[in-house]
Amino acid sequence: MAADTASVLIAAPTPTVFEFMSDPSRLDLWSFGTWKIEVQPDGLVCGQSLQTGDQIWVRIVADTETGLIDYCLGGSPDALAPRIFARIVSGDVTDHGSGYSTLTLTAVRTADMDDARWDRMVRAHAFEVDVVKALIETGHDHRKRRDAD
Repeated sequence: MAADTASVLIAAPTPTVFEFMSDPSRLDLWSFGTWKIEVQPDGLVCGQSLQTGDQIWVRIVADTETGLIDYCLGGSPDALAPRIFARIVSGDVTDHGSGYSTLTLTAVRTADMDDARWDRMVRAHAFEVDVVKALIETGHDHRKRRDAD
């Protein structure tokens, strides 16, 4: 398999979902590949893989007109490549109404990913879209203590 796609319907308008998914400071709310993030002033993110502990760099390139978001990933800021893509589609397109959006994440497999690593990523992305749905629909931020909400 050269690519994988995970998708979910979210009870929120497209601008809300787009803003959430394109915000570098929210990446550690839902992405297992970028835990314990540091966001640089220019939006470049340095994170740590929850599964391996490896350091990963991410640049989010968002296009509000198309609803497309590219997540450019790499082991250093100079080695970023677009490997994960998000598309947010209005519920008007799917006859759910403007209060809904469909979020689709697509990941491209690189030649250096063995089957075990690829399978972990596929399973993680399926869960991540469900996490995004819950976070947006409830407003919950697991980085904060419950009594601080």
